[in-house]
Amino acid sequence: MAFEYRRKINYYETDKMGVAHHSNYIRFLEEVRCSIMEELDIPMSKFEAAGITIPTLEVNCRYKYHVTAGDVIVIRPWITEYNGIRMRVEYDVTEEKSGKTVIEASTAHCFTDLRLRPVNLRKAEPAWHEKFAGLLEEARREGKASEPKRPVRMRKDDKDEDDRSRLL
Repeated sequence: MAFEYRRKINYYETDKMGVAHHSNYIRFLEEVRCSIMEELDIPMSKFEAAGITIPTLEVNCRYKYHVTAGDVIVIRPWITEYNGIRMRVEYDVTEEKSGKTVIEASTAHCFTDLRLRPVNLRKAEPAWHEKFAGLLEEARREGKASEPKRPVRMRKDDKDEDDRSRLL
């Protein structure tokens, strides 16, 4: 399920130079995440009712091209990492008419309870977990997300916890 979110830039979102102020893009990314949740039939209100929050841990944004009031941007998000507790979303943001890349961005999130303790969706909300896991698999098939990294493990003969030089 490929997501595409269109958004017109409002005059009040521009700065004195007439371009969309850089801080607005963080809001635009939040808007698209909320839109994805609604399309998956798990809007933020369902997360809140279940006592789950999705704090943002990290935002990366590289500005490539400016847009002005009246321009329409197209945001295409995809999940590149997801393990039930943490999730990374990447975004391709283009100007609709020219197709030029406006920003390249990514955000990292986790799932927590209301006291901000980690929640594993795999256990807490298995149906929701399957939806996010499905989006990750789709991104992998499209070459937008890499295969999971294998965990580092000690060899069976490495009994000494202080000697970790022989990790696989």
